[in-house]
Amino acid sequence: MAMIVNVLIETFGKESVLNHDEAATRVASNWRQHENLDCLALLRPKTTAELSQMLQLCNQYNQPVVPHGGLTNVVGGVVTRANEIAVSLERMNAIEEINAQNKTVTVQAGVVLQNLQKTLADNGELFPLDLGAKGSCMIGGNIASNAGGLQALRYGVMRNLVLGLEVVLADGTIISSMNKMMKNNAGYDLKQLFIGSEGTLGIITKAVLKLEDLPKSKNTALVAVDSFDKANQLLQTAKKSLQNSLTTFELIWQDYYKLMTSPPSPYSAPLPQSYPYYVLMEALGQDAEKDKDVFEAFLEKGLEDGLIIDASLAHTRQEAGWLWAIRENVELVFSVHKPVFLFDVSLAISDMEAYINTIKGNLKNVWPGLHFYAFGHMGDGNLHLFISCGENDAATRHHVEEIAYMPLQQIGGSITGEHGIGLEKKPWLFLSRTVEEIELMKVIKKALDPKGILNQGKVL
Repeated sequence: MAMIVNVLIETFGKESVLNHDEAATRVASNWRQHENLDCLALLRPKTTAELSQMLQLCNQYNQPVVPHGGLTNVVGGVVTRANEIAVSLERMNAIEEINAQNKTVTVQAGVVLQNLQKTLADNGELFPLDLGAKGSCMIGGNIASNAGGLQALRYGVMRNLVLGLEVVLADGTIISSMNKMMKNNAGYDLKQLFIGSEGTLGIITKAVLKLEDLPKSKNTALVAVDSFDKANQLLQTAKKSLQNSLTTFELIWQDYYKLMTSPPSPYSAPLPQSYPYYVLMEALGQDAEKDKDVFEAFLEKGLEDGLIIDASLAHTRQEAGWLWAIRENVELVFSVHKPVFLFDVSLAISDMEAYINTIKGNLKNVWPGLHFYAFGHMGDGNLHLFISCGENDAATRHHVEEIAYMPLQQIGGSITGEHGIGLEKKPWLFLSRTVEEIELMKVIKKALDPKGILNQGKVL
């Protein structure tokens, strides 16, 4: 056992420090369930002060540290090597204050997103971040990855929902910037350094988050359109007609819809599988009767004007859940096809159709038996791609990534909309950031973590 592990156990006790064998009883990540965690030790601090002391010791010993949240990261951001120490925030899971008057909640980083939302709902409040992993992802990880999700069209991404942060730097320094104000223009807004930094600049321990009123109405519909242009027209019309109540606008290409509504999927098709595009729309509001009338009137006019060619309106919570399951049951892709390469890109709406057609065509030229599925958050320009070409070696992966990523540079797109860089996308960062931007990132990393112990090798 490394000396640093002995020192940590002696200092903090076995409850806060699991050795290699004890840590190995855990999975490496939610996406690597078949692998056990392989690390020198797993630290489980109970307080910010305890984490600060732990990082001081690790910094003294030049010991690499990997922060762990809910382990739902999909780009290798929580990959932990045998010579590294993992730090889990799971015991720092208190909701410290719900302030209904100021519309804020103060939480520790280990709070699971779904648990937070349930507690807030019981108090008539909403924290609007919504993503598929909400049952296991933690707030600290959501902030560190600048999570986006299904309601970013209306509420923005995590960066828009954070007012204040508490962070522990690599040397144990505690930066407490627990701002609760909408406006605070006193110098640099330091919290922004850590939002989206993927645990490479500091470990987030606490946050002040913005709240919204819990909606009193939810209207959900799956509609079909006969062209991409019609989908875009529908989006712009919905923004005007539904205004601030439009929360979600998810575009689904035909191949993905067919997969999700055919065996072995447990869900049947609420609309015929013959349409080229489907849109899952949702609007949240505060006046149940009025909101329902406005939403249905919008759909009727869309049908009359030819923007919509078919529609399925959810009349119950169960029906809405069914429609959402068709969109969110992404695990089905991995059970039907192996291997599958997952992509998360961001680009202007006006470039989406041509981009998809181009890369799909280029991929099929190399792998004629390709399986290609596209869907995503059209309203905020973020698409998800699932690509299976039957091979999984390093050369194939690189070739697929090259075909998917290279066109983004020419159109000013991004190789990641909400998943981050981690290890997997690091070789392609230059496509979305200039040389000068990357050099500045390195300067910031060097300033905050001069020994390079935090999430070593990730992002940069």
